[in-house]
Amino acid sequence: MNFNTDRLKLTEIIWDDLEDIHALQSIFEVDEFNTVGIPKDIEETRNNIKPFIEAKGSSNQSKYTWSIRIPNTDEFIGLAGISLSNDKFRIGQIFYKLHPKFWGKGYATEVSKEIIELGFKHFNLHRIEAGFATENIRSKRVLEKCGMIKEGVYRKILPIRGNWVDSCIYAITEEDIK
Repeated sequence: MNFNTDRLKLTEIIWDDLEDIHALQSIFEVDEFNTVGIPKDIEETRNNIKPFIEAKGSSNQSKYTWSIRIPNTDEFIGLAGISLSNDKFRIGQIFYKLHPKFWGKGYATEVSKEIIELGFKHFNLHRIEAGFATENIRSKRVLEKCGMIKEGVYRKILPIRGNWVDSCIYAITEEDIK
């Protein structure tokens, strides 16, 4: 499943994206609030993305990860995704990760809004969530611009570089957008 926003092209990740993904995940600023950590080598990145690539197109696919590119240059600028509960709760959880040189251009908000719309219209979700380390003010702003509402804080839940940090939980429901 691939789609476009006004300014971006999103395609489900493939093995050809491996080097771009590895380079992105190896940037300290990108990893600052990430629980996965900086991969030790490209093989670790390969192992991390393998389940997403292998599940692509299956009838019970519950995780989608897209590469984000600038359409006219095909320049890789980041990743975004959604995980689906595939049960009666109809919940999705979104994420995004951009190269720092593309921060502050509204791309994360643009992508997140599109994935939220996709979640409600295509995946028939009832609720879409996102969580982030409480110190990650940039993500807070993105989610608020998408209409998501802060629901609470999970204390000391995120393992980031050897420390347990708090996570803010934001969500939007199908009723919120009607």
